[in-house]
Amino acid sequence: MNTPQDAPHAAYRGFRTAGTRLTEEPLAHLDFHRSSLLGESIHFIHAFDKAHAVMLTETGILPRATGRSILAAFRAMEAEGMEVARAAADGGMHSGEHYLIRRLGEEIGGRLHLGRSSGDLIEVARRLTFKAHVLRLLHALEAVRTALLDVAEANLETVMPGYTHGQHAQPTTFAHWATMFEICFARDAARLQSFLVRLNRSPAGAAIMTGSDFPLDRKRTAALLGFDAPLDHTMDAILSHDLEMEYASVLAVLAQTLGRLADDLFLWSTTEFAMVELPDRYCGTSSIMPQKKNPDGLEDMKGLAAQSLGFLVTVFAAEKGPTGFPIMERRNSQAVLWDTGRGLGMRLESMAPLLRDLQLKRERMADLAGCNWAQATDLAAALVRVAGLDWRTAHQLVGVFVRECIAAGISPMAARPADLDRTAIGIGLAPPALSDAVFDDAMSPIAFVQRRTLPGGPAPAAMTRRIDDARATLVRDAALLAAAEQQAGAASACLEAAIDAILAAEGAKA
Repeated sequence: MNTPQDAPHAAYRGFRTAGTRLTEEPLAHLDFHRSSLLGESIHFIHAFDKAHAVMLTETGILPRATGRSILAAFRAMEAEGMEVARAAADGGMHSGEHYLIRRLGEEIGGRLHLGRSSGDLIEVARRLTFKAHVLRLLHALEAVRTALLDVAEANLETVMPGYTHGQHAQPTTFAHWATMFEICFARDAARLQSFLVRLNRSPAGAAIMTGSDFPLDRKRTAALLGFDAPLDHTMDAILSHDLEMEYASVLAVLAQTLGRLADDLFLWSTTEFAMVELPDRYCGTSSIMPQKKNPDGLEDMKGLAAQSLGFLVTVFAAEKGPTGFPIMERRNSQAVLWDTGRGLGMRLESMAPLLRDLQLKRERMADLAGCNWAQATDLAAALVRVAGLDWRTAHQLVGVFVRECIAAGISPMAARPADLDRTAIGIGLAPPALSDAVFDDAMSPIAFVQRRTLPGGPAPAAMTRRIDDARATLVRDAALLAAAEQQAGAASACLEAAIDAILAAEGAKA
């Protein structure tokens, strides 16, 4: 077999060079077809080239000898180093055809693209790249959710303040906070799993909109590439791109969830809050201020959440226009989505170990939980249960009581039932005369949490049930992820076995 250097078509530069339809080379910045722009999608372009060649050979659309030559050349390319060989051949998504023509001549290599278009070639690669990122994201989410549940289980009684409007609201627990985020990430995982169902359909064989008049076996190509089935409408397969907009939306929501978690830890790590201490490897320092420990890792996650709003607009704007008009614009949204999928995966993978190694300052959390009247809701509830007041009167009485205590410099832990009685008399009510035991129980942040035993509440028993349910969901999600990965692995093995079978037939004949 000829090598690329001594083949008669070694100088082949592709069908887009000047002298065919066009008389001039494109401007450098308009050359969208460089292999260097394809990134990791080159692996899926390569897989599609092989799967297409197998299908053409098995159906008899290609002579078997031609199919064997093409597939043997692809095996030679892999021995050289697929990425290096394709970069040298150039031609972007058509680097496989470039390589074959340079090696085997146009009579053989020029048959690879039969029944295909740049449309289904790049759409297959786009979907398979998205799929790889989705699987990575699901793995990372599984690890983060597991870490959140483990941390929650270890902190069922770690009392801390909950916030609304940036102010202390009610006492809760770190477990309650952690399981809230586990639920958010579980929804993100569900959105990705749902998206994967729609993503995992093959556009191969749709060409640019109408398919081909050659009898392509679209089901075979889909199976060899690990898709569930072919898309059942050729124009929709290539010219409808709501899938990209859906993916952008799913990624943006996930990025916001991650950003909010990072925001919480960022705030709590400040000197003023001092509720958590970050592992040093997630931090940086200052060139001028030697004392600084900056939460760089959290800022990086927050930054990606902010960027997600921008890429959402980019992807949606790229689809503006009549059907079939936006083509090159999609390269921008494609690049943004690929970059975001990779970036989110990397940051999610760093979150699970951060959560496991996060140092909680439990005493500080407990002190804050009760020092700013966050438990006052239960004092009003005690007035309803014990003193027989209606809720609104009890609520108003406690509101005045808190205001007067703050004005008098009386802290929540120093306040007594007599202070509450004095407030009641001052606004024209009978003194409730709560006992010390009832008053102290109502003012205890720990008791506040322990009373919230309803489903989803922060009491340890309720949280234990919530964690058990979440772990069961994780097991089901892990099974779905394993099945998706098994499908991809089985398809790859099936593709290589099909190539082996075609090449073995040549050996048997010889």
